[in-house]
Amino acid sequence: MTDRPNPDADRRAVDRRTVLGALAGAGSAAVAGCSGSEPDDTATTDMDPERLAELAARFAPTLYFDAAEPWFPTDPRPYATEEGGETVVDGLDAFDGYHERYDAAGVPPDPTVFYHGVRYEDSPLAVVQFWLYSAFDQFTANFHWHDWEVLHVFVDLDTGEPQLYVASSHSRSVPNNEFLDPDPDRVPRILTELGSHSSTLSVNDIPDGFQRVGGDGLLADITNATIDTIEDLLGVPIAYGLPRDEGMRLPFVVPEYEGEPIYDHPDLPAVTADSLVDEALTVRSLDALAAPPTELPLRETGVAFRHRDRDDPEATDAVESVVSYELVETAELEDISAFSGPQLSFEFAVPEAVEDAVASHITTTGVPWEQPRYENPAADISAGNHRAELAARYEAVADRAGIGDEAAAAFDGLVARVTEAVESDEAPDGEGLTVTESTVESVVLIESAPEMVPTFGGVAVAEGVPEGDHRLTVNGAGRTPHSERLRVAADETTVAGVEGDIPLVAREDATRVEIGEAAGETELARAALEDDFAGRIYDSAVDGTDAVYVHAGGAYTAEVRDAAAEIGAYRVTPSVDDAGAETGSPIRIERPETGAASLAGFVADVAEETRAEVAAASGDGDDDDADAGSGDSEDGDGSAGDAGGPSSAITGLERALAAAVEAAERAEARAREGDAPGATRQLEAVADRIARIEERLAAARGGLPPGLAAATENRMAQAARRVEQAQASGSL
Repeated sequence: MTDRPNPDADRRAVDRRTVLGALAGAGSAAVAGCSGSEPDDTATTDMDPERLAELAARFAPTLYFDAAEPWFPTDPRPYATEEGGETVVDGLDAFDGYHERYDAAGVPPDPTVFYHGVRYEDSPLAVVQFWLYSAFDQFTANFHWHDWEVLHVFVDLDTGEPQLYVASSHSRSVPNNEFLDPDPDRVPRILTELGSHSSTLSVNDIPDGFQRVGGDGLLADITNATIDTIEDLLGVPIAYGLPRDEGMRLPFVVPEYEGEPIYDHPDLPAVTADSLVDEALTVRSLDALAAPPTELPLRETGVAFRHRDRDDPEATDAVESVVSYELVETAELEDISAFSGPQLSFEFAVPEAVEDAVASHITTTGVPWEQPRYENPAADISAGNHRAELAARYEAVADRAGIGDEAAAAFDGLVARVTEAVESDEAPDGEGLTVTESTVESVVLIESAPEMVPTFGGVAVAEGVPEGDHRLTVNGAGRTPHSERLRVAADETTVAGVEGDIPLVAREDATRVEIGEAAGETELARAALEDDFAGRIYDSAVDGTDAVYVHAGGAYTAEVRDAAAEIGAYRVTPSVDDAGAETGSPIRIERPETGAASLAGFVADVAEETRAEVAAASGDGDDDDADAGSGDSEDGDGSAGDAGGPSSAITGLERALAAAVEAAERAEARAREGDAPGATRQLEAVADRIARIEERLAAARGGLPPGLAAATENRMAQAARRVEQAQASGSL
């Protein structure tokens, strides 16, 4: 088999983390695709049969499958039946019949690839399509009876040169995998994703490997160029790859039919648990796992399919098993009017409304010859720059600007990067987070559209999301779900999460924060959460109430905004019992308020929390001593007691914090009394106390644990910002 390059080897090109960060962070700058109505391409007509057969044999792809793949390209006709005068392929018949024949023969039954060809009128541009049928689709985000995937080969009939490959991906919301001007002397290669059969192109020198980013002499499979700098990313179309080929884990789920796992249903006697994707790659419940399943096997090529009339030495060298397939024109299938099957269900708990909304993903697939792309393959081009290039070459293809021509400004999709929140080594134990790259793929549901799409390398992209308000939900095995409300504007990219990042939390580490559960006077319009170390990790529009899962090892500021854009803030720390152990109980902010009183109260809380930790770090933790000096010195912060070395400096810091607590409590009281002038004076005092805390911290830093010193600095920066907001607030 072909040796793969060392993934840890140094690369001159930008690495995958940089690519994904740029995609999610830059938003529209790196996203392929365009909005608006379908382009007005020239009509197509049938190709000359002999020329079509010649081109089909020449470009018939070699297909590489995962070692765990159960469903290979086959012929659906053995499972067709007559119903009401029409020819129909029933999902139960095809699924059960395929496995019955597979088990009996020990080899994939009827290996077949179907082809179809059209040419654009008054143009040398033609397209040969290769349609692949599988009896079933099993994936994390969806599953259904039957599965059709397609590879479009755009070719110039005058020169015989291929112009563009377009390989189908997961759904209408996920860009296809495309490559412009492929090598005319190299057989097209498709890397078929396990279970779902999403088609990824491979045009590099590793026949069975996907290369998202060029480097080490390897051409990237979706970019047509080697990426050396961030600027090079501006012309890169996003396309779905093989996450397990890129070092990411992707768990699969078991479909359910009429209340039981599909392999236990009496209408499927030939189907067993072994008929599905290997259980080593499967999770039986997304929420039963305490943590993401990071031990799932990575991708391993098992079988290659090649056209029976052509040798393929690359395939023979790359894999141990090569299967020859029959090449059949789709015209022989066009009497089939439907591929049918009953609705399937997720084995684990999914809200019924959500399951019904994505029913199209878990029932059947459409008939290829009734789809627009069957007659106009250019409708399947999802990279604007590829369409623009074809339009420049052929009048038959309607012009549409590419990424390089600022098409990104017209992308009406949504992009985000799903990350993972974990405890930070720089924070005090259990009091701060950092955000890291995800190691397990997630699924994303735009509930109001709805489309369910997988992430690739942690990045989620959905194209064609309608303008308006939507709810975005992200879920992953072993993680608590994330949900947010957002507004998608017309003709521009919407970046979800916080500047494109959506950090998820392992279930074993999660705590639920509930905001506005009880009736209050303030009608909330927006809620956000900031960790002392990770910064803002959640920000969403809300409808009066909200709930979010956070890491129990963080320390948070909850920010609320009302319809008038007034701000309130609350200190949020995970619930603990008397012994200091986390209880896991939800944290509730039942009657959130906005205005100066709320903000001043937050400053008092965070300053007191910090004061207590500083006191404990000093070795005595004597609250009475701290209170005695809280505001009695000339400058109100105990400055007279911090000149005797590190211990005295820490005492001075503690007293400065206590003075800030006292001033903030007075500001809150004045605000609640309706005393605006008094609240203003006290807020000025609070700002002065915070400035003095920063001075005391500089002196005491050497005597404090590093994590506490950093936490104090971060919290006081937060407190200073909230004081400024209180001073600018239009309400008390």
